[in-house]
Amino acid sequence: MNLQEVKNKFGIVGQSPALDHALEVALQVAPTNLTVLITGESGVGKEVFSKIIHQYSPRRHNNFIAVNCGAIPPGTIDSELFGHEKGAFTGASEARKGYFEVVNGGTIFLDEVAELPLETQVRLLRILESGEFIRVGSSKVQKTDVRVVAATNVNMLAAIEKGKFREDLYYRLNTVPIRIPALRDRKEDIPLLFRKFAADFSENYRMPPIKLTEDAVEVLMNYRWPGNIRQLKNITEQISILEKNRLVSAETLRQYLPDSGSSHMPVLVSGTGAGEESLLNNPEYVIRLIFEMRRDINDLKKIVLGILQSSSGVSDLATLSVVRPSSASPVHPPAASTPAPVTLSTPQDTTLRTEESLSLAQKERDLIEKALKKYHGHRRRAAFELGISERTLYRKIKEFGIEE
Repeated sequence: MNLQEVKNKFGIVGQSPALDHALEVALQVAPTNLTVLITGESGVGKEVFSKIIHQYSPRRHNNFIAVNCGAIPPGTIDSELFGHEKGAFTGASEARKGYFEVVNGGTIFLDEVAELPLETQVRLLRILESGEFIRVGSSKVQKTDVRVVAATNVNMLAAIEKGKFREDLYYRLNTVPIRIPALRDRKEDIPLLFRKFAADFSENYRMPPIKLTEDAVEVLMNYRWPGNIRQLKNITEQISILEKNRLVSAETLRQYLPDSGSSHMPVLVSGTGAGEESLLNNPEYVIRLIFEMRRDINDLKKIVLGILQSSSGVSDLATLSVVRPSSASPVHPPAASTPAPVTLSTPQDTTLRTEESLSLAQKERDLIEKALKKYHGHRRRAAFELGISERTLYRKIKEFGIEE
């Protein structure tokens, strides 16, 4: 059987070895009646694999149904899966067949199977072992011939250890395991998927397809994609609709990727890792860090100045410093009613502080000018690069008298 034909038929895009291996296992197990457990993160396309297994099985002419176990309330899931008799519970005005009865002779796909309540897991185990089930509110044992394909994004062994999933059921479901790789583990397929989605949306919305610059492709491939294919498809659709320029740059793309351009300040602890060290060795990052710290310090100064003005009448915080006792003179704590003494800074201290302030201000100005030049005066992108708001950037431009 040609693997590419299967991909074309089910809309699967990619040449990753891990993806091809998962497809090969699905095609090998399809002609059998073995139970299959598909694992992988949310959004990788587990339901597509269940359809492939059904389509290439002897049951392909019978029913196929997909059930999201996590979307059905625990109180009604037994009724949904196994059916119920009239009067079995409040609101059961008539008898109803469950999915296992309706799909007799076909395939049932149990997505998010780890979300099943323990009581329901016992019922499912009985079906897998003997093909028998009992409707809710009935004592009559019924038979069904259903192939079960299950899927989960949960670590099943961890769920078993926590007592949330039955170990015997796990081994019944896991007769043949299929692991679908996350999108970040098949980076070579990401640009192919993007182009495929872009072409689809171009046709749907009757507009030219969006394309990526080389640096944007690099950003696309290096992003983690926690939502996998589903997330990539959604972002491609957003860009297709919102961007007037059909050639998308790296900076434009980053605006659509959650957390890709956020300014996260490092927390320094003992045993700092190589990641934090590399950040602190980056001069631009350090200047940006100082920029943010200075803004916080200025806010703190305003608070302290207000306190001092109300208590001692001092009007200029920049010329204040707390008296530090010398080692030669004894320290006499002030009386409870006496405020802490405050003295004017020495000219030498003031000069040093002024020089430091001017040096820092010059670094801020240089960084802002560099960002504005890089983005040709585009304030929004420059602010994004600097990790500050556009309003703060506008204020700094006026403060420093920067010509755009």
